[in-house]
Amino acid sequence: MTTIMIIDDDQHIGNMLEEVLNKEGYKVLRAYSGTEALLLLEKERPDLALLDLMLPGLSGEEVLPRLRGIPVIVISARADVDSKVKLLLGGAADYVTKPFQIRELLARIAARLRGGSGETVLACQELRLDTRTRSVTLQDREVKLTRTEYAILKLLLLNPRQVLTKSQLLEDISQDTPDCTENSLKIHVSNLRRKLREAGEGRDYIESVWGVGFKLRQQEKG
Repeated sequence: MTTIMIIDDDQHIGNMLEEVLNKEGYKVLRAYSGTEALLLLEKERPDLALLDLMLPGLSGEEVLPRLRGIPVIVISARADVDSKVKLLLGGAADYVTKPFQIRELLARIAARLRGGSGETVLACQELRLDTRTRSVTLQDREVKLTRTEYAILKLLLLNPRQVLTKSQLLEDISQDTPDCTENSLKIHVSNLRRKLREAGEGRDYIESVWGVGFKLRQQEKG
């Protein structure tokens, strides 16, 4: 059974998360302080950790380096970009701002667990992305992508039927490319679409959803 550790001193949030995660089939470990979390880690290693920053004793920032090798989703009321970038560069796998939607958090948990479960190839029809080699092929042709283009495509492939807003893209790819900005995102997506069209004989694999964001184009069978 997949085990998730909740490190949060807010009993109401912790209880809610534990109830939801149990219903989803996860085993849950609870720690109410940074010190308690480290003691639990000596006995059991979770598959993923949900980490609050404002903890009694050791802070979340102090606990994070001790969770190396475990995907960590930071859950915090801090919404400033500098804090997010610092934590993502410091080893966090993802960052969710309080208050959050539980469906979104569950999707992020599933994505992080999927990424660390040995599944290395993401695919949509003839488009394939290998997370182990960081290579992309389309109709068996290799497509050379920049770091930011790769991060955008990976996120789209992890959510093949979902429209991703610009803010979602910026927040989620910041762990791979913290230098991507709202102004440059459109350029990166445009370049990615062009490269895929060139490799795919003119077919467009990414579509814009006016006023919302981007999604993978579902090709019709024929």
